[in-house]
Amino acid sequence: MTRVVFWKVLLSLGLVASLVGCATVSEKQPHSALAQADTPVSMIVSDPAPAAVPIAPDFVPTVPDRVDVERDETRVAAKFVESGGDKKSENLEMPAGKVGIYDPWERYNRKMHRFNIAADRSVARPVARAYVKVVPAPVRSGVSNFFDNLGQPATAVNALLQGKVKHSAQALGRFVVNSTIGVAGIFDPASRMKLPERDEDFGQTLATWGWRRSRYFELPFFGPSTVRDAFGIAGDLPLQPLSYVEADKVRLGLKAIGLIDMRARLLAFDSLKDEVIDDYLLVRDTWSQHRNFRIKEDTGRDASLPDYLKE
Repeated sequence: MTRVVFWKVLLSLGLVASLVGCATVSEKQPHSALAQADTPVSMIVSDPAPAAVPIAPDFVPTVPDRVDVERDETRVAAKFVESGGDKKSENLEMPAGKVGIYDPWERYNRKMHRFNIAADRSVARPVARAYVKVVPAPVRSGVSNFFDNLGQPATAVNALLQGKVKHSAQALGRFVVNSTIGVAGIFDPASRMKLPERDEDFGQTLATWGWRRSRYFELPFFGPSTVRDAFGIAGDLPLQPLSYVEADKVRLGLKAIGLIDMRARLLAFDSLKDEVIDDYLLVRDTWSQHRNFRIKEDTGRDASLPDYLKE
């Protein structure tokens, strides 16, 4: 009963957010360089000759109808509350239409994006570069393995909630093997045992339960997201092992190292962002395309998706 009440309160907040957005957004759809689904998408760089960026036909971002998306968010949230959290309820039907980018809060999102970029360039990027310069590659690999392993319990639970029993068992198996034989996850013997690494989160679970389309929403410090995935972050918190470390210094220290490791993995993409005129569009559209791919595809990789978006 407590769990049902929790989800009712949580998703009621999502319903209120959607209703407020519906009342404040103008009827004019936001302009986007990627809004034309049938035309090539180009990335504007400092070179006078624009370089074409390959975009998979099935995943070219489109601008869905504003009313349709807001109706999806409102209907799914309301009916999920009515169902008491039952994902099998017939009330949670799949919204029709192609998943695309919907950014009615672009003015706010751009301001938050500028804030995030400023914070990144002044703090996160310099720290990540120093980390890569000082810490040897084998040690960084072990750190990455450690934090990847900590994400497997959340993957196991969310895969099970999505009805992927096999994927859930594999994620749980990886966690057990790497936490024991792999010395707290520093090493990765599970991959040699043919246990594939998967990544599922509560945002994907909400999409599986019916909340397929959601407006783009840039979070402070967290970066690109949607309204749905913002609730997903909150839903995954109880599934993070670090949340149960009682010593504040240890818990916060490990979380700080995890953030540094995550930022260090993204250093290779900095040159791409720095060369474009509008890096907001680059970040928003590539993140949305990759996110839609993860939600749409249940297994393996899709050859139609460009390699740079499969990771």
